[in-house]
Amino acid sequence: MVALQREMGKNGAVILDGRDIGTNVFPNAELKIFMTADNDVRARRRMDEYTAHGQYFSLEEVKLNLNKRDYADSHRKENPLTRAKDAIVLDNTDLNPAEQLEFVVKLINDMQLTKDPVE
Repeated sequence: MVALQREMGKNGAVILDGRDIGTNVFPNAELKIFMTADNDVRARRRMDEYTAHGQYFSLEEVKLNLNKRDYADSHRKENPLTRAKDAIVLDNTDLNPAEQLEFVVKLINDMQLTKDPVE
């Protein structure tokens, strides 16, 4: 999978999401964003996704599942879930999708302003 992802991004200008994208797949990416949110908010959002697809779980079941996955991913031997040192943290606890997009677009635009013009 990593080879396929790297092939997709070899010419740049890609946006990828994953738990090891910024630390393992593209450790030299120009921009890395580590998204996080309060666990209760994450669980509620995940529960809403399940419900929208006709799957019903209690909030406690969803929280337990998220906590197990986070633990497993952050403690696995190969490429554990960690925040890259140069990643910008986006805590989206209190942000809706449009606000999250605005945050990311501003980061990209700010990057473009700091690059030297091509001559």
